[in-house]
Amino acid sequence: MNELTNGLFSLAEHPELYRWLLTAAVGILVFLVGGGIIFLMSGLANPTRRRLEQLKDRGQERSFSQRLVSSVEKLSPALLPRSQKETSKIRQKLSQAGFRSANALPLFFGVKAIFAILLPVLVFIAAPLFPQAELKQVFYVAGFFMALGLFGPNYVLAKLTSTRRDKIRRGFADMLDLMVVCVEAGLGFDIALLRVANEIKTSHPILSEELHVVSGEIRAGVERITALRNLADRTGVREILGFVALIGQSLRFGTGIAETLRIYSEDFRDKRMQAAEEFAAKVGTKMIFPLIFCFFPSFFIVAIGPLILKVLTVFGQ
Repeated sequence: MNELTNGLFSLAEHPELYRWLLTAAVGILVFLVGGGIIFLMSGLANPTRRRLEQLKDRGQERSFSQRLVSSVEKLSPALLPRSQKETSKIRQKLSQAGFRSANALPLFFGVKAIFAILLPVLVFIAAPLFPQAELKQVFYVAGFFMALGLFGPNYVLAKLTSTRRDKIRRGFADMLDLMVVCVEAGLGFDIALLRVANEIKTSHPILSEELHVVSGEIRAGVERITALRNLADRTGVREILGFVALIGQSLRFGTGIAETLRIYSEDFRDKRMQAAEEFAAKVGTKMIFPLIFCFFPSFFIVAIGPLILKVLTVFGQ
């Protein structure tokens, strides 16, 4: 390995050899990427394949994006992880981010593979535009962009999951209050759930969609507690998991759901107030660094700057 590294570093001392090797590497990468694109496009534009896919889908016309997704899915089996545990974990993250179609998992890994190949190719293509760059620097940058293509989608998926979870958490308190009102007004739990889902459709559309899914599962014959547990798994919100556990205990022991919902709603409101107070208490500490590095320098420049300039002028004379 050390001999290979020393050999690569020694190429930087021979500009002609470096240029020829870089040109050959870029040519091979462009050929491979071009061949892959031609393969994908031929699969999309092949009339026989398109006709067979239309017959397979019972004559339904497929758009260009759907055919592109189908082509990417054909490359994804070689990219999927072999571990069933890891596959289930990533599928759960995709579900919590809102991607629940059957092709979400293979499409995710296909996008990772495309970015991991395409970004280094773009680096090698752009390398001749920077003749002062050394070969090892080009390889370092290409490796960085390859890692970015591999791990960047994971970061984006985590951010989407976190954003969606926060939106559900913000609407959960209003959902609880409306559930208490509906159940105490005499509605059953299932009807109240559907009514609340319709009421919060405008203010909290994501939570409303999840409640509609729960209501549909219950109407389809799924047990109520199972449908609620599926809701907790799909959202990944800890408060909903506690809500499901509380409703399950209430159904098991036969206690009143209205009283259970009211107690949990009050407890949840208290927790939200405590979290807000904790956040407010941290604001003073978090403002120290912006004040020191942003506000105080500007203040001293405005307040003491003219005086310093006048002193320098006097001593200069």
